[in-house]
Amino acid sequence: METNNKSLNQLGLFIMLGLVMLGCALILTVKTAKSYDRYVTVKGLCEKEMMADKVIWPIVYKQGGNDLASLYKTINNKNNTIIDFLKASGITDEEITLNAPTIMDTSTNTYAENREFRYIVTSVVTVCSENVELVVKLQTEQMRLFEKGIPVGTGDSWQYPVVYSFTKLNDVKPAMIEEATLNARQAAEKFAKDSKSKLGKIKTATQGQFSVTDRDSNTPYIKNVRVVTNVVYYLKD
Repeated sequence: METNNKSLNQLGLFIMLGLVMLGCALILTVKTAKSYDRYVTVKGLCEKEMMADKVIWPIVYKQGGNDLASLYKTINNKNNTIIDFLKASGITDEEITLNAPTIMDTSTNTYAENREFRYIVTSVVTVCSENVELVVKLQTEQMRLFEKGIPVGTGDSWQYPVVYSFTKLNDVKPAMIEEATLNARQAAEKFAKDSKSKLGKIKTATQGQFSVTDRDSNTPYIKNVRVVTNVVYYLKD
């Protein structure tokens, strides 16, 4: 009888200890769960100005005339003059493309008035180069072509815009992402300090898309490269 009572007492003691341990574990779990309910979401920005590394420059002009054969000779001579100007300035043959000219017969245009010339020819010489600084310099010097009777950039040349590109995005991505993430952490640390908390581990993080835009309309060859990262940090006491 005494043995049975002793066994029951021991069993009861074990059950009591188990319940105490379970209670402690539940309290710890609740505290831990509550701590993980506290977090802060921050954004990290990285923005850089980069020089474009590729340019496509269409050099456009128009020539009028009434005889196609004579027009062909004139266009050919002016194209050669443009090419000579480019090569003398440092542009290579590989960077120059001579586009097929387009011809408008004004006699077939019902809305054309004051037809001084029957034919209007549009000629385009295109420069595709990675030497952006040189091309920008040459654009300011194209007045030298005006002096030779080649009115480049006149008429509807808006249809042939100069295009500047930044193609080395993959080269700058790692450093920019690192800087954006660092900026996000600094913002999170400031928030944690102000709320009398400590910064915990990262809960989630997402990298925004990179954007490449012109810095402004006057200097389209200077690009604004931008990325924003979103990071969620846990907060703890």
